Amino acid sequence: MKMNDYIELIDKKLEEFIPVQYPDEIFESMKYTVLLPGKRLRPAMCLEACRIFGGNIEHALPTACAVEMIHAQSLIHDDLPCMDNDDFRRGKPTNHKVFGEAIAVLAGDALLTFAPQLIIEKSEISIEKKLRVVEEFVKMSGAYGLIAGQVVDIKSEKKSLNEISDPEKTLEYIQTNKTAVLFKLALRTGAIIAGASDKQIGEITEFGQNLGVAFQIADDILDEISTFEEMGKSSGKDKNAQKLTSISLYGLENAKCKVSCILENCYDTIENYGIKSEVLNEIILGIKKRVGI
Repeated sequence: MKMNDYIELIDKKLEEFIPVQYPDEIFESMKYTVLLPGKRLRPAMCLEACRIFGGNIEHALPTACAVEMIHAQSLIHDDLPCMDNDDFRRGKPTNHKVFGEAIAVLAGDALLTFAPQLIIEKSEISIEKKLRVVEEFVKMSGAYGLIAGQVVDIKSEKKSLNEISDPEKTLEYIQTNKTAVLFKLALRTGAIIAGASDKQIGEITEFGQNLGVAFQIADDILDEISTFEEMGKSSGKDKNAQKLTSISLYGLENAKCKVSCILENCYDTIENYGIKSEVLNEIILGIKKRVGI
């Protein structure tokens, strides 16, 4: 399958997996952000990892959609006034602008619990695989992963580089846990569902780490150089909030060099491990095009 095929399949399933029922507003709020037009990179990577290692992608669909729900949850909370205070996401008003702050907070909480519930109830895989996938989920989306990255990101705001004990290591921690963690979650769970070996899972994890860091650096660059029309959200927010980013630490040109080198490593990784995937190559190329390298 190609990327557009995955996107079409994922969008159809996301619509199906979140039926609106009483109380309607919470499900409408959840659905609003989950179904915003997007690249669907994370769920597509989950399905592609399953395919690469010989699995049935139908078996990975609930997990792939659950990964997208966790991503949407992080966006809802990230956009709140107490966090990044964004009014727009993907060219549309952010969740709290449509439903209010209280419902937006609850929608994020609901998605955080709805996602593993979806895996348990809808996945046609063995109990052992379900347990392993859910374990990956709760660990990587919680205080040992995504939330940890968000916390360190917030704690690093409005500080000069001299006020941060090790800016380079801190930035690497943020990139790993705020962004790369969901790339790794998607790829690892897809591989687990396919029955990949521990060695294969380790190889695809290495790729996900590099790709996730590259994606975050690219996002830092775009915040610096893009317009609202290009990004679908406010630009220049990182600089205004004095965030620790690749731009604030290395400068624009060095950040471009870094993302270029990391993406070349991504190409090398999948080649060295004999991973054949047009979709993964397309994702790498897409990141390169976004930042003009």
